[in-house]
Amino acid sequence: MVKKQTVWLLTMLSLLIVLSVYYMTSPDNGEMAFIQDNEWGEGENIDVDGETSTEDTVTSGFSTEELFASIRLDKQSERDQKTEQLSEIVASSDYSADEKNDAMEEMETLQETASKESILENTIRASVPYEDVLVRAEDDVIQVTVKAEELTKSETREIMQMVFDEFGQKQVEVKFQPTT
Repeated sequence: MVKKQTVWLLTMLSLLIVLSVYYMTSPDNGEMAFIQDNEWGEGENIDVDGETSTEDTVTSGFSTEELFASIRLDKQSERDQKTEQLSEIVASSDYSADEKNDAMEEMETLQETASKESILENTIRASVPYEDVLVRAEDDVIQVTVKAEELTKSETREIMQMVFDEFGQKQVEVKFQPTT
């Protein structure tokens, strides 16, 4: 039977090859931009206390679809790597029962968070037909970015309510990324 590490390595190598081929054959001649999450898009950040701040717009050579897909891929890869590490702890005889139990709980939390993000993305996309929605739960902040030309205050409040329904009372950042 093939070891999990071997399967993981082959999967990552396959992904690397696919991305390399895509990069080389992309029509934009390899022009890409790195955008830090806190500078990405334009929109309002509204926390639980109702405070609002506006951010500047950042544009890149990346299309919004590619940007959203790239972020999702990075997030999934990071979670897969963390799950693999936790699985090794659970399978190892070098750790105590408490450490194994903590690792199992953390794996369940990772799966639950990914599931909630997916459910929330589909719920938001269905409520108002946005072209795409990206939800990222990081620590105690839930970042929601919708692909839309603009986002009204009522749409922002509705999105925040959906986040509260799914994740509970956490800080929420709602942004929009123009489709152009």
